[in-house]
Parts: sequence; C-alpha cells; structure tokens
Amino acid sequence: MNKSTHIRRNVFLSLSSILFCLVQLNSVFAFDFASSPNPVGSGARALGMGGAFIAVADDATAASWNPGGLVQLKTPEISVVGNWFHRTEDIDFANHPEASGSQSVSKGDLNYLSMVYPFNFFNRNMVVSLNYQKLYDFAREWDFQLTTDETTDPIDSPIPGLPPIIIHTTTKEKIHHEQSGGLSALGIAYSIQIVPQLSFGFTLNIWDNDLTPNKWEKINHVVGTNTITVPINTTMSKDIYNAEKNKYLFKGLNFNIGMLWQITDKLTTGIVLKTPFTADIKRENCLIDQNQLNERTYYDEKLDMPMSCGIGLLYKILDEFRISADVYRTEWQDYIYTKSDGTKISLITNKSKDKSNIDPTYQVRFGMEYLLVNPKSHYVIPLRAGVFYDPVPAQASSDDYYGLSLGSGFSMERYAFDIAYQYKFGNDVGDSMTDESIPQNQDVEEHMVYSSFIIYF
Repeated sequence: MNKSTHIRRNVFLSLSSILFCLVQLNSVFAFDFASSPNPVGSGARALGMGGAFIAVADDATAASWNPGGLVQLKTPEISVVGNWFHRTEDIDFANHPEASGSQSVSKGDLNYLSMVYPFNFFNRNMVVSLNYQKLYDFAREWDFQLTTDETTDPIDSPIPGLPPIIIHTTTKEKIHHEQSGGLSALGIAYSIQIVPQLSFGFTLNIWDNDLTPNKWEKINHVVGTNTITVPINTTMSKDIYNAEKNKYLFKGLNFNIGMLWQITDKLTTGIVLKTPFTADIKRENCLIDQNQLNERTYYDEKLDMPMSCGIGLLYKILDEFRISADVYRTEWQDYIYTKSDGTKISLITNKSKDKSNIDPTYQVRFGMEYLLVNPKSHYVIPLRAGVFYDPVPAQASSDDYYGLSLGSGFSMERYAFDIAYQYKFGNDVGDSMTDESIPQNQDVEEHMVYSSFIIYF
C-alpha cells in the first residue's frame, strides 16, 4: 500500500469511527413503548353479563361496580374470584416487515376476594364489606427484530484531492419488550338503604403495595450489531447491547360512590362515580449498556388517575329473566405522569401532555340473565350472555374494541359457583404504543375466563 492510499484509508476510518458513534446513539432503543393499563372487571357473574352490572350490583362485587347495590345482600358471605386470560397481537410494522408477526401473553391471577356482613341499625338495612379488587393489568410481551439500512450524503474530505466520503450503515437489532404487574386495591365498603326503593353506598379504595400488589415493571432489552461499510472496501462492525428496566411502586386513595334506585317493580337504575386521585410513585430505573455498566437511579414521581362514571339500567321481563345496559365514561386525558423534574407526560402516548391528544372513552355494555330454577331440589342454574363496545384510549381517537361473553354456574343453599368466558377483539389498533419512527398497527384478540366461588352463612 503506497503512502497516498494509506493516508486516504486513515482519513476514511477516522471519519467513519465518528459516524459510527453517532449511529450508536441513534439506535432504535431510543424509542419507548406506551404503558396504559388494561382495566379489569370484577367477578364471574358480571363478566358473563358483558359487564353490564351497574344497575344489577347484587353480589359482593358491587363494591367495585356500584357500592349502592351492596344493601341487596341479605346474609353474610365470603367469595373468591380467579381469572385467566390469553391475548394475541398480530402486529404489522409498516416500515419493517421483518419485525411483523404475532405476539402473545397469558396470565392467571386472583381477581376478587371479599367478606360481606349485612345488619340492621335504626330500622335501616346496612352492609359492610372488606374487598380485594384487581383493577388494572399491564401484562404485555413483545419480541421482534429490526433491520435498518442508511446511506450518508457525500461528505467532503478534509484532505484536498480526495473524493467525497459515502458511508453505508446496517443496523440489526433484536428487541425484547415486557410489561408486567398491575394495580389492585383493598376496599372497605358501606351501603345503606335510605328508603325501600333507594340505597346509597361507597367504597374506600386503598392502593398500597404493602397491602395489595400495586406495582408494575417495564423492560426494554436490545441486542444486535452495527455494520459500517466505507470506501476502499473497509467494513467495521460493533455489537449493540442496551437494557433498561423501570420498576414502579404505586400508592394512593380514592372512592367509589354509588346509588341504586328501584323505579318500579321491573325497572331499576344505578349510577357510580369513581373519584380521580394523584398517586405517589416510587420509580427505580436500571440501565445496562454494552460495557455491562449497571446504573440504578431512584425517583419520587406522581401519577394522576382519571375520574370515571357510569349509569346503568336493569329491566326484569320475568322474575327469572332480566336484561341490563350500562354506559361508562373514563377521562383518560387526565391520565398524566409527572416526572421528578416536573415534566408531564401522557402514559397513553409517552409524549408530553401538550403534544398528546386523548379523548375520554365511552363503554357501552348489554347483558342478560335467565335463571333455571328447580324448586324441589332448591338449585339454580343461571344462563348469561352479553355484548359490549370497549374502546381503548389512543392518540387523536380511541381504538375500537368489541366483545361478547357467556356465563353459567350452579347455586344451591349455602354455595354458589359461577364461570364466564369473554372474547374481545380490535382491528387496526395500537398505533399509539410505539414511537412515530416505527409506525405499526395491530389486530388483537383476547380470551378471558373468570370463575368464582361463594359461601353463604
């Protein structure tokens, strides 16, 4: 190699090394995933009726749906509800077909646990209850690969007489994103029958990780290579390794306030308000780079939880047959995370509050229940079904989700068992979940099974 060629090669390599570092800083790992939670309904019976339960509210889960209905319970009881779900997301990355594909997650959990005690005081029927409620879930897991090819514009050489430098970069990354955990509350509920046709109730929800699970984690993990090709057949390659883990602990208080009004013998209405609140967040951030440096930082932050409210109707066609309908609104535009430096972002979009355009969502739910009663053997077999529209908040406009449910069970004297299945789907949704540099949409299917067991005393 002559002296001129040697100088040229060194110049190319020096400039390429600088650009290589810049490419590293612009890795795909720089973007983040939105982490809005998935609301979780309470109880197998309510799920079997499509979640149209505000004006029904005649079992222990009324503490979550409408505490004004708790007064309908006449005997002490203990209940437990378990749930299982499986979600599949068929994802289409518009600019990266190699990353497109199906992602799935499955999980089982305790959904509800309660103890109820009815009593009479000053000629008024009253009920108190202690409840564990799983209310939000963050579960999601994605694994995909991205390949990015970039070619720089010609760069003038700093040495006269040398041609412009053009550098081609290929970045290949394997990305793992995982969210886990959820939010639950310990609820202390009280309900009173004001007059025979009207009752009122409230639930104090205590959100504290020392009492019930109130935490979630978000993990982004990237491995891959950057390969740079420069003139005179020179190639350089460097491994990519980045990992970030955020752990959030959640603490706060709010109320569910409800009313149930029996308008006629056949028609009942209910309303519920779930108050907004600001939760205290303890966040632990852990960063690991390609040099295996492990850096942990702790932050005190805030999360504003939105207000929600709903109204329901129940109509008894027969003593054994009734239908119900609910409309429920949630103010997701107020779901705002305040970082330790005062920056406010929407967790729906991971953008600043000012750049996020989130509308409230309106759930619409319909359900029915028919009871097969055997008066001789004193057992009851319920048949339940429901349909619903359950939009998910997103940038500019909500993502449309629809679903249906079926349920049944068996009750006899002191015991009752219920089971329900729900199918939920959304097409062309989820584009707010990732950075704008990687547009994508999803077709989502979710299968959920709830089962409950009740003992009456």
